[in-house]
Amino acid sequence: MKITAQQVNELRKATGAGMMDCKQALMESEGDMEKAIDYLRKKGQKVAAKRADREASEGVVLAKVSDDKKFGAAIMINCETDFVAKNEDFIGYVQSVLDLAVANKVQDADALKAAELDGRKVEETLVDKTGVIGEKIELGHYEVVNAESVYSYIHPGNRIATIAGLNKADAAFDVAGHDVVMQIAAMAPVAVNKDSVPQDVIDREMEIGMEQARQEGKPEEMLEKIAAGKLNKFFKESTLLEQAFIKDSKKSIAQYLHEFDKELTVTDFKRLALA
Repeated sequence: MKITAQQVNELRKATGAGMMDCKQALMESEGDMEKAIDYLRKKGQKVAAKRADREASEGVVLAKVSDDKKFGAAIMINCETDFVAKNEDFIGYVQSVLDLAVANKVQDADALKAAELDGRKVEETLVDKTGVIGEKIELGHYEVVNAESVYSYIHPGNRIATIAGLNKADAAFDVAGHDVVMQIAAMAPVAVNKDSVPQDVIDREMEIGMEQARQEGKPEEMLEKIAAGKLNKFFKESTLLEQAFIKDSKKSIAQYLHEFDKELTVTDFKRLALA
């Protein structure tokens, strides 16, 4: 099949691999971007760890917490160009949709689309904005967290936003909560802990680890053991509570939280990011 330069560039941006390697990976994967990324990883090519939401083009990502701090929401509304994404009116529109969602503790994207903003359904206002701006405007993602205490963070530039819930509510935990949502923004964990990593992700990492070991010439009977070791490293690097704290790499996030309270932990988190 024909692989376009645009596909190759997209894969290069997502992985950091060379142009010819990306082209070969896409050909082997029949143009499937996820399979091409896995192909490169198995071949040991350089691959960026942060692949979340790369299908998004441009837009605004925001997050907010309710007044009682027990509900938080993160929203991504997409547009086609960076010019629109930086427009104050467009940012204000996204903020108004998020304000509506948080005020009413809207629990999912469908309910948000059906909610009324200034007398019209949010879904209708998206169409209105498309007509006014002249670009496709759509609700890309909407995520929520319900917990005893919820914290949010918006990275400067409105391209990354995070929300996270703690199992306890106390003003004394505000510093910890803020550090956690910043950690999530910076390190893009895949799950709270290894027990909450989806099985398909574990299977995928094991398969890639075994293939990497095979490519390195390791004995067939050792492949599974080597892959299991790589999987443990993946858990340490990619699950929130096991990750090294960005402000002090000598401790994990779990250890950092226990300095505030021995039972303090993260119950859930969401991270939205534009590519």
